[in-house]
Amino acid sequence: MSNLKNVQPLEDFNWEEFENGATVGTSKEELTKAYDETLNKVADHQVVDGKVISVDKKEVVVNIGYKSDGIIPASEFRYNPELKAGDVVEVYVENQEDKKGQLVLSHKKARLSKSWDRVNAALNNDEIIQGFVKCRTKGGMIVDVFGIEAFLPGSQIDVHPIRDYDVFVGKTMEFKVVKINQEFRNVVVSHKALIEAELEAQKKEIIGKLEKGQILEGTVKNITTYGVFVDLGGVDGLIHITDLSWGRVSDPHEVVELDQKINVVILDFDDEKKRIALGLKQLTPHPWDALDTDLKVGDHVKGKVVVMADYGAFVEIAPGVEGLIHVSEMSWSQHLRSAQDFMHVGDEVEAVILTLDRDERKMSLGIKQLKEDPWEAIEVKYPVGSKHTAKVRNFTNFGIFVELEEGVDGLIHISDLSWTKKVKHPSEFTQQGAEIDVVVLEIDKENRRLSLGHKQLEPNPWDTYETLYTPGSIHTGKITEAMDKGAVITLNEGGEGFATPKHLVKEDGTQAQAGEELPFMVIEFVKDTKRIILSHSRTFEDVKDEPKAAAKKKTVKKEAAPAIQNVAASTTLGDLDVLAKLKADMEGEK
Repeated sequence: MSNLKNVQPLEDFNWEEFENGATVGTSKEELTKAYDETLNKVADHQVVDGKVISVDKKEVVVNIGYKSDGIIPASEFRYNPELKAGDVVEVYVENQEDKKGQLVLSHKKARLSKSWDRVNAALNNDEIIQGFVKCRTKGGMIVDVFGIEAFLPGSQIDVHPIRDYDVFVGKTMEFKVVKINQEFRNVVVSHKALIEAELEAQKKEIIGKLEKGQILEGTVKNITTYGVFVDLGGVDGLIHITDLSWGRVSDPHEVVELDQKINVVILDFDDEKKRIALGLKQLTPHPWDALDTDLKVGDHVKGKVVVMADYGAFVEIAPGVEGLIHVSEMSWSQHLRSAQDFMHVGDEVEAVILTLDRDERKMSLGIKQLKEDPWEAIEVKYPVGSKHTAKVRNFTNFGIFVELEEGVDGLIHISDLSWTKKVKHPSEFTQQGAEIDVVVLEIDKENRRLSLGHKQLEPNPWDTYETLYTPGSIHTGKITEAMDKGAVITLNEGGEGFATPKHLVKEDGTQAQAGEELPFMVIEFVKDTKRIILSHSRTFEDVKDEPKAAAKKKTVKKEAAPAIQNVAASTTLGDLDVLAKLKADMEGEK
């Protein structure tokens, strides 16, 4: 208060002029003019530099040295998210004063006015520029570069394939201008080009240090049906599907997923190290090395069928440990079939270990061993003389193969099909798949084969024929088959005989024909070969020529020896009548 006492008011101060807005000795117009002279001279549609006063989410306030500050929408600075107060920016004067008296500026138009020159300069100088990713478009993205809408191809976003373009929308990124179409003013930019140079240097460094057996960390870049591509930091390597896991892999997606970071081991590479073979399973111990040391031949194991082939099935008893069940070890049957008849991929099976080689990492298995071998006690179930019903499997010229049960086969020889019927081929007697009654004749355990008979189920009629068809006896028969060398005669008492043409001459001199029923004399009966030689002419010649036969006994006797030799040397049925006559003459002489 004491200081204020010394302050004296101005005696000549003009309060009226002060209240009217004038200063001492200076008019208001003069002051306004002096103030205007201190401001920048700006004109509409002019590009000038301005200083950023403040920045918020909606707008940016810029001072260009004019009497008022200009306001620019913040969206025009999206390409430069690091904009801050104090930065100098180019602005375009839209209007010095709008209806509200506001200075209207535009940063976007200022950029556009010089953007084409800048873009061309960036291409020529290999300059790195910033741009704002506006939106997606077909094949890539639209990027705001200096206010120009440039195209960013999808292949130029990154060195890795892009699966989701949307994550880049709204981001500010660095680019290089890679192509400009001057005529259409189209601009193509690339982000990938920025990192390729860096990656190339990094790639050379990695390749220079590569060694077989080296373990590296990589990122799963791509998954195919045959394997997985892994990015080792600018260098790609391939894990083949067989090197993903010790177990069988049908789809690599079962083991890895995209963008997953994994450790891999380098297995091999070419001289230029452009192709790098990687392994994943090699980083874990081989399953065979961890296999139970007590496991041995004869043990039962369970597993899952992982692969099928005609010759057998591969069963995985532990991840990476497989055994082969050969088709011959699937059934005791000796008829080899396709393995698919017994099992399929995915089946859970139990098997017996037949062989085990830990050094070679091989194992053979069997499932038929879970059942008793039917041949172990074949004599008990199928003793000689026992009767059974079998199933016809197939024919041969010499007999019929039948199956009594799975694994037990037998052969019925063609001669054991019938006592009396002459079977030319077994297919005449029965058919495949049919059932047939058999009796066991012989057991061949070593070759796992039974000799079977069908005719033995009935008594041998030749035992009866032996007493009935004695030489010289006469029986009635019907000619059932005629041929050049003679005829087959079916006898009324049963059985068949044979007569040569000479013995088919009837009393009137004519030849007997098929279908005729006549009396026949038994000339010869051989049980072992089941042969009956008959004669019709002898039935009437013997009575008429009996005196002549007695007169010629001595002559016949002398010729007997060579005649017998001739007959013995001949096998034709046509000469059997000579043998019959000689035999009769010799008996008469005695």
